[in-house]
Amino acid sequence: MIGALAGIDGPDDLKKLSMKELAGVCAEIREYMTEHISQSGGHFASSLGVVELTVALHYVFDSPRDKIVWDVGHQCYPHKILTGRRDAFPAIRSFGGISGFPKMKENVHDHFGVGHASTSLSAGLGMALSRDIRGLDHHVVSIIGDGALTGGMALEALNHAGYLQRRLIIVLNDNKMSISENVGALSQYTSRITKTRLYRSVKETVDSIARTSDDKQGIERLRKSLKGAASPSFLFEKLGVSYMGPVDGHRMEDIISALKVAKRARGPVLVHLKTVKGKGVDYAEEDSTRFHGVGKFDKKNGNTVACAGCSYTDVFGETLVRMAGKDKRIVAITAAMCQGTGLSEFARLYPDRFFDVGIAEQHAVTMAAGLASQGMIPVVAIYSTFLQRAYDQMVHDVALQGLPVIFAIDRAGLVGEDGPTHHGAFDCSFLRSIPGLTIAAPKDKNELIQMLYLAKSIGGPVAIRYPRGGNSGENLHFEERGMEVPSSELLIPGKSCVIIAAGSMVGPALEAARAINSERKGCVAVINARFIKPIDPRIVGFLRRVGKGVVVEENSVLGGLGSGIAEMVCAERIKIRILGLPDRFIPHGKRDRLLAHSGLTSEDIEKAVRSLL
Repeated sequence: MIGALAGIDGPDDLKKLSMKELAGVCAEIREYMTEHISQSGGHFASSLGVVELTVALHYVFDSPRDKIVWDVGHQCYPHKILTGRRDAFPAIRSFGGISGFPKMKENVHDHFGVGHASTSLSAGLGMALSRDIRGLDHHVVSIIGDGALTGGMALEALNHAGYLQRRLIIVLNDNKMSISENVGALSQYTSRITKTRLYRSVKETVDSIARTSDDKQGIERLRKSLKGAASPSFLFEKLGVSYMGPVDGHRMEDIISALKVAKRARGPVLVHLKTVKGKGVDYAEEDSTRFHGVGKFDKKNGNTVACAGCSYTDVFGETLVRMAGKDKRIVAITAAMCQGTGLSEFARLYPDRFFDVGIAEQHAVTMAAGLASQGMIPVVAIYSTFLQRAYDQMVHDVALQGLPVIFAIDRAGLVGEDGPTHHGAFDCSFLRSIPGLTIAAPKDKNELIQMLYLAKSIGGPVAIRYPRGGNSGENLHFEERGMEVPSSELLIPGKSCVIIAAGSMVGPALEAARAINSERKGCVAVINARFIKPIDPRIVGFLRRVGKGVVVEENSVLGGLGSGIAEMVCAERIKIRILGLPDRFIPHGKRDRLLAHSGLTSEDIEKAVRSLL
């Protein structure tokens, strides 16, 4: 490492540098990130876009005394490099290495742990209130992107901050992107209002009056009012939040100047920065969606290695496109994750039946309920970890009314390097208690296809959970072949013990059974449960016959399939072991390493079965 970055071990070291030296640090940070993220993967374009902002924040404010709160956190890599974790950065997101998101237990400069969007304003306001109650005098800075600002929670916090009038600095990182392009009225506010026919008509009228009127001051007031109505400041200041900007988010002097002015504000103030996602690396700027979260790539040209085969996400998207071609009632809904959930082709082919609601999971689910109430078949594609945010809507707006909404729950189970904020560890547990909800977990991609066809015919709410990836080659059958609810599948017969597996755990269960059966022929049976709810009563019947069973699932050991089966046989003399994700938050790292860490390998299953035998 050459240059000033090598001498920066904490934020205080930045304050000794000139503006020219700070610009050099920014260039070095981009080079350093490119070098290491190209080898490890990670959130690249989002971090490139906030390099100048991050340097300016640590130059102007005094962390950890002043509190800097990031939203989502996928843009925190420059922050980590500047706060004593430069040398640990090469191992970011690896097992035992630093997290890819801010994490309070990791560093004193990570003032709030994040991973989900639209939280920084609420957290920052809470910190500001605590400061005032305790009679302290430090600054609180909440950074939020224009994509995250579409989330209802952020708007609730903005409204409350304006009402309370406590000192809070809000930095709006406006790059016109969340992961994919932003959607929604708020993100289009400025450009839309200046392009409307009404705006142009009023402007032309004012100009016409100006040519003949002697009241120059009155005309100027009219023009200022019109300009104000078209300015971003109009919305924020109506909410009681002072507005500054827009500021070029890549001009260090301008950012520092704006932040210094914001420090003097006596109430909430918003500093609006215009940035470019992927800034400074050509291929990341040109395709910031692909480089938002990326695997290994060639740092010279950005080329990545394509995965062989197709993933569960790909198969879901292809199946839904085929279904929609035959049934015009099918609509697809996602919350700012069109590409991530496999809906890009659906959006291209059926734009009138595709809805990206922005980072607004609660709205997505209730809107789906509204569609279903009018005879449509809405499919809500959403990551397991983000579905947690819409639990009330699933209960009250969908299940209570028995509406046929299909939930395609991607990234169920362990997702790997993104860690505990993104693991889909709890969906079976929090969904299983909802009356009338069918929960399915396919063992492979062909089963996912059949479950989607089945979900359409059930007539009530259905959730289908499937893991990230699964890029192995597979002969796919997209035609409907028929499946019933509930219908488990006996994969291997056995007379002494049965392994009941769900979804991704069917493969390891088969490996464990074959290892034991190679020594004790016909000893261990394997059942593919298929349905978490309702549970096939034939599973209980099989358990009664053999007397011993091991349940395996990639979900929290509390409240999932194993708990459901244990509840059904609790009064009977049946020995059951439940293997699932332990009752703790699982760290980040490669998925295989995390499965071993969680006791969910084929060897772990084999050991559990042998202990029963």
